[in-house]
Amino acid sequence: MAYYDSAPSVPLLWNFSQVLGQQLPNEPLQNDDIITTIAFDKLGDHLAVGDRGGRVVIFGRDDRKKNVSSNRRDLEQRDFASQHPEFRYKTEFQSHEPEFDYLKNVEIEEKINKVRWWMTHDSLQFILSTNDKTIKLWKVKEHKVKQVIEMAPPLCSENMLLAESSFVPGLETKSAANGYRLEWIEKMPQNFLPPQDVDSEIGGMEDPFRAKRQKVYAYAHSFNINSISNNSDYETFVSADDLRINLWNLEVSDQCFNIIDMKPSNMEDLTEVITSAEFHPLHCNLLAYSSSQGLIRLSDLRHSAICDHASRIFQHGESYGSKSFFTEITSSISDIKFLNDGQHLISRNYMNMKLWDMRKESSPVAIFKIHEHLRPKLPELYNNDCIFDKFECCFSGDGLHFATGSYSNILRIFSPGSGREEGIKLEIRGNFNREINTEEINQRLT
Repeated sequence: MAYYDSAPSVPLLWNFSQVLGQQLPNEPLQNDDIITTIAFDKLGDHLAVGDRGGRVVIFGRDDRKKNVSSNRRDLEQRDFASQHPEFRYKTEFQSHEPEFDYLKNVEIEEKINKVRWWMTHDSLQFILSTNDKTIKLWKVKEHKVKQVIEMAPPLCSENMLLAESSFVPGLETKSAANGYRLEWIEKMPQNFLPPQDVDSEIGGMEDPFRAKRQKVYAYAHSFNINSISNNSDYETFVSADDLRINLWNLEVSDQCFNIIDMKPSNMEDLTEVITSAEFHPLHCNLLAYSSSQGLIRLSDLRHSAICDHASRIFQHGESYGSKSFFTEITSSISDIKFLNDGQHLISRNYMNMKLWDMRKESSPVAIFKIHEHLRPKLPELYNNDCIFDKFECCFSGDGLHFATGSYSNILRIFSPGSGREEGIKLEIRGNFNREINTEEINQRLT
């Protein structure tokens, strides 16, 4: 599917891939290479990708550097023409390894559940990553390297000794002041060295990006971690599992504070679980979390140390109206996101995506129907477990467009006030007007 922008001659192509890189036609899909989570930083200049093998891959936006121009006419034209984003590979690191919990006799997968950008500053980035039990803070730093592209003619051994004694000391002072590090070839052949050989040897330099583990936050969750969220104070963050939400200080890794505990004294009385948690983007004291009952609770950390009682509860009429066995399952919220303005948030359950106003908790501002055509097929979806699939949601930087996924590689994009209730349906491959049926879902799962 091609999506066109203001420049009709240059189409924007949408491609779907479960793994990074190109896969050969006959190459089997490796389970460790499957992508499990992605996250952009606040400016959209960096992208972090986690996979089932415990790796985190980082990409940086590269098209802005290519389009830099001081010409006023070029700058004005670029203001009106949308540029296609281009991201290049920066680095990757092994975030988590498989572990074994000997007390509970269970294996802990290395699969990355969530990644969150803590902050970015020029060539320095901080990233939080987590698997089912352990959260880690990583520092990724770019080391600027000045590379010699050509060196001709090569110096003899006597000239190299003279250069080392007269040129290097002054150069070290200059390089230290500018923050650069000069790489030299240790051994030079006596005979003439062709330029392509020099280029090939210099091209094998070390990766200028380095990832270093800063902190490890572990042994605080009895159940699998489903979400982590950074606070706007840049000092704390939360981690949530099915029944508890813990508050961490970035500098303290050996202890945390339990702020929400939904575990009943008798597990047979359990009626709901926590599905997602998110800090408010502007107010560091506000925390929202969703549940399997279709509720979104907003808690104020200033009211009490234990936030058992929510300040506000966002609940749609369909959540507490006439219920059936299937509607109780489909009303479970799988993801929530605060918009950048701090006045709205979006939520996603199996059937719909909803836009909420923080000042009105009785009903959402807009409801975007995703799987309404599957409502008659709910019994069949329950039999093949498709009804328990979880979908996430996201929004554009300006907060005017919302997107979420569906089956058969379909992406749904909505814009409130556009007059299109069905939104834009984009199928990454094939005919995007084709409807999805239950038989196709069964075939894909079996």
